[in-house]
Amino acid sequence: MNLPGKIALFAGGVLFGSAGFKLLASKDARKVYTNVTAAALRCKDQIMRDVETVQESCSDMLADAKAINEARAAKEEAEFIEDGKNA
Repeated sequence: MNLPGKIALFAGGVLFGSAGFKLLASKDARKVYTNVTAAALRCKDQIMRDVETVQESCSDMLADAKAINEARAAKEEAEFIEDGKNA
């Protein structure tokens, strides 16, 4: 590519970049950014509520599992003691 073509390409890039920067910094663009950020925050809040629900369910399951194991251990201990008396 010759020098005038490179200069024209550079100037076009600068012009396009300047126009893009102005567009991204406009009030309309700021409104879009604000709305997208607000939607992301709402999404984050909903996800945190869902995570909390899952954590509560897991805590309940863990407590139930511990209760089942304790009851099973008590039953096995009672059977062991019963077997020891019969021997």
